[in-house]
Formats: sequence, structure tokens, C-alpha cells
Amino acid sequence: HYCPRMATMNKPCYAAIKDLSPNKPSLIFVASRRQTRLTALDLISHAAGEENPKSFLHCDDDYIEDVAQSLDDKALRHIITFGIGLHHAGLTSRDRETVERLYLEGQIQVLIATATLAWGVNLPAHLVIVKGTEFFDGKLSRYVDYPVTDILQMMGRAGRPQFDKEGVAVIMCEESKKTFLKKFLYEPFPVESCLGERMCETINAEVSSGTINSLSDAIGYLHWTFYARRVKLNPSYYGAISSNDDELEDFFLAVVQETTEKLQDHGCVFVDKTEGTDSFITTTPLGRAASNFYLNHQTPKQLMQGTRGLRKVLAQHAPELKHGAHLQKQEFVVGNAESVKRVESISKFSPEHAMYTFAIAKILYELSATHEFNELPVRHSEDELNLELSKSLPWGYDLSKVSWWMDKQKHPGKNILDIMADPHTKCFLLLQAFIFKGTLPISDYINDMRGVVEQIPRLLAAMQFIALDDKASAGNFEMFSCFPLVRHIIRTGVMIDVKHSAASNTPSIKFGNFKVERELMKGSNQHKGILNFDYNIELNSFRNTNQRKSNHGKKGGKGVTLVLGSLKGGYLLDQSSFNVPEFKKEKWWKKHIRMQFDWNTAESNAGQDQNLVVLRVLHEFT
Repeated sequence: HYCPRMATMNKPCYAAIKDLSPNKPSLIFVASRRQTRLTALDLISHAAGEENPKSFLHCDDDYIEDVAQSLDDKALRHIITFGIGLHHAGLTSRDRETVERLYLEGQIQVLIATATLAWGVNLPAHLVIVKGTEFFDGKLSRYVDYPVTDILQMMGRAGRPQFDKEGVAVIMCEESKKTFLKKFLYEPFPVESCLGERMCETINAEVSSGTINSLSDAIGYLHWTFYARRVKLNPSYYGAISSNDDELEDFFLAVVQETTEKLQDHGCVFVDKTEGTDSFITTTPLGRAASNFYLNHQTPKQLMQGTRGLRKVLAQHAPELKHGAHLQKQEFVVGNAESVKRVESISKFSPEHAMYTFAIAKILYELSATHEFNELPVRHSEDELNLELSKSLPWGYDLSKVSWWMDKQKHPGKNILDIMADPHTKCFLLLQAFIFKGTLPISDYINDMRGVVEQIPRLLAAMQFIALDDKASAGNFEMFSCFPLVRHIIRTGVMIDVKHSAASNTPSIKFGNFKVERELMKGSNQHKGILNFDYNIELNSFRNTNQRKSNHGKKGGKGVTLVLGSLKGGYLLDQSSFNVPEFKKEKWWKKHIRMQFDWNTAESNAGQDQNLVVLRVLHEFT
């Protein structure tokens, strides 16, 4: 009944403007972009009923018509001519700036905006109307109340001292909420701690940094927080029995135990129980990843499982790959004769095999499935829009279009629209639309896509960090070769062209002084291998490449990734990344590279009597 209830508020809105602010600026807050349009059209209808449809317009008709023609939004072009403006995130920045200017100059009297404007642009208003105190929460799939702080912020837009001597605020709500709102709008509002909502991430970060090493340390840490103060003053709000010291100690112990159990279940910490109630707590690679990359405590385990699934596929299908035509060693290898002799052959890495397309899609799919995108909004009817969008994208919504070796993935018992209403499905579709320049169904998706793409580099770095902990597993060599490809795709917003990646697009590079050593590791019978060589790049060609890319609107990248792997099985032996620095005069730049690897892994997977390893060099020159 939300929409009909909102419709019944339009006439009171019009009456409030005419009664309380007939000639001064009025600001109406609504919950959605659709409501901005519907509210404006109803206000125009009510004004037309009084035979003065342009009563809110305070400039010449010819002028406002010219302004309207310059706007991009079709609805706004029509509505602005009646002296009413719209303001929401779905408008282009130029449209928003035009509306703000007209409103500030007093040429339009009424501005209808979504609630986010209350925390954004500073616009004056004599009258503020909060039309409804609910908004649709996409995660919960239901309408929820605005926080009281948001309502206070909206009311604060009325009668700003620098703009007006007085202001009026009108809140329209259900009768059942009237008493609650009056109480909290006119009495001090207690500030409560939000630490409990992020207790796992907070404790994990302190364990990772070494601040907390035991349960008793964690309890002592909590005693110094605002959370502990509020628990003592308002125990029932946080679930404590009372503010008695003994009861509080038991409460904090229960909180810490529950938190560490969750962290241990998701692989972020290891709890070594001792006698009594205390236990030692140590961090893990997954815990360090959550702390270093600011992740939800459940995300690292998801990323680990995703990389293991991908690695299994790559290990199975990597033997199908065929190297391209060999290149002349003299063009790429310099140094003494022994160094040149060590290089068996050189070939251009070209990710033409369907496996690489799948690997890139799989990485992005696993990143989309993490808890980091739980809050991505899926609005009314967007499940149907997502379904239509998925039909136009090359990877589909579940990798079925690129999983060339297996049957189509099935979702038993799930309705297709339920799948499309999942925020992670929408996230994966938005990433595809970004890469393949897909047509987005509505303007809301533009901001959604921007927010998704901005998070991918951080999550990709976390995935690579986590995968390094399993680097001795088969398939890792190909997977680590794909990480730079995904970084390149996200940075440029363009899928790699696997069939036409001409060698002429790459700056001139040379390798020299190759040297391989074997050393016995201290305290064991295992040997490690050490590969030393020089990496040289001709800076003139590098500058020219970057200049060509920047002329096409893309910022030049300078990353270089070296991936050392076994000849058979796709085992990762070592990997290294660095950036080529900026130089203005030098012709060549040289960097000495030292890579270490497990000798036994390399030798047992080196091919029959060949003793070979594979060094793959990936340039992220964008």
C-alpha cells in the first residue's frame, strides 16, 4: 500500500506549500526517484486545477523553455517548465547543476529530491516537507523507517541562518508513528555504539596487528571502547542482563567467545584453548587478508574457495594449451653465451584458449559473489531488468556460456527471477556491462556500476594475496597469469583482444645474464632454486606506447608481472610485480630480478629429461 499512500500525500503537500510558503523556496523529500516524478506531476495537476499551472515558475516562459531543451532527462524537461525541479542520483551532473542553479536563483520555487540530498548539496528552503518516513530496503526486500537522524537532517534544511530568518518543517507519516516521531524530535536522542555490528572485523584486525593475543586481551580491549560504556549505561539495548560488574564481565566474555568462534569458522583466527576460560588467539593468512584489505570476515574464505575451484579447472585443462610460434632469441636475450644458451625458446603469450576467457570470467564471478556486495541495491522490477540484461551479455549470469567443458550450471528449486533479484547476480552483470560496453536498462545502473567497479581492484589484490598461500598447488601458474589480465581489463574497461594482440603494441624489452643456482635450505633436506636475470626496457618505445594510449583517453599503466611456473602441471614457483618508473632522458631502464622457488617441485614437473621452467612476463601497459 506504499504507492497509494504516497499519492494521498500529494494534495496535502500542495496545500502546505500554498499555506506556509506561497512565494518562498520549498523542498520536498521523497524516498525514491520514481516518487520525485510522480509527486511533481501531481503538484502540476493541483496547480492546473486552480487555473494557474505555472504558479511555481518565476521567470520568462521563453527562458525556461530554452533551459529545458538543454536537459538530458525527458521527465525533467517537461516538469521544469512548471517551476518544479527534480534532484536525484539518476540525473546527469549537468542536469543536477542546472536544477540547483535555477532553484538558488529563485527561478523555480519547488525542488523535489530524494533523501540523500539532505546530506549533500546545501540548498536553502523556507519550507521542508518530508513526504513519508519509509524507504524500500533492497537487501530486506521491504519498506523500513528512516533513521531519526536522517529526518532531523532533512528538517535542518529549513530556515538556514545564512539564507532565511525562519523555517517550517512538515513531516507526513502514518498516525501510528506520530507519537514516536514527536518524542525523538523534541527530546535528546541517545547515541549508541555500532561496534557490535562490526565486532568480528574489529577483533580480527586487532589479532592480526598483534594487539590481541588471547580472550582476556580481547575483553580488556573492549573495556576501553565506547561500546563498553554504553553497555553499562543501557545494558538491555545490547543484550546484557544488567549493569552489574559481574554480569558485564560474563557478557563481554560471551561476546568475545562468540566472535572468535565465528572468526575461527571462517579461517581468520586459530584459537588454542588452555585450562580455564582463557585461550590463545593467533591470526591466519585469511585473517591478515581481511585486515589488510578491509574485508568482511566471511569474504577471505569465499575467495579461497573460489581460487581453489578455478585452479582445479586450470590444472585439468592447461595441458591442452599450445604455444605460439617461437620468436628469435637474439631479439630478446642479451648477455654472455652461457646466458643465451640457458633460454630454450621464447614465444609470445597469447590468451586465445577458451580457458583464459573462462578464467577471467570466473575470477570476476567469484569477486561478485563475496559478502562485499551484499548491500548492492536491487530495486523494484530490477529482477526483470537483470534478466533482460543477462541475455545481451556474453558470459551470462552463471558462467554457463563460457564453461565450455561441462554441462550448463543448474539452480535446483530456484526461480530465475529469484536469481536475478540476488545482488551478487546483478554485480556480475554490471561488471560484464562495464567490460563489453553493454547497454544499461535505466540510469540507476550507472551509479551502481561505478560503485561495483571501484571495489574490484581491492578485492582482486586480496584474492591474489590469499592464493599465494596455496601457491604449491597445480594450476596456480595459469591463474596467476590471469590476475594481471583482469587488472588490465578493469583499468581500461575493455576486454582483452585475444586474437589481435600484436607484438608491435608492446615496448621493446630484453633479458640478460640469466643464472640459475641451487641451494640447500637451512634446517632441512630441501633445496631451493634461485633464478637471477636482468630485465631491460627501451624507455622511448614505452613513452610512445603510453602516449598513444593517453591520446585515446586511457591513462597509461606501467605494471610488469613476472610469473615463474613449472613446465608440466601448472605449478606456481614464484611471482613478482613492479612498476616501470618515469624517466625523461634515459634510453633504457634495467632492473635486476631475483626469484626463488622450490627445486623439487620444479624438477619433478620439468618434463622428461628437460629440466625446464617457464617464465611468463605480462606487461600492463595500458
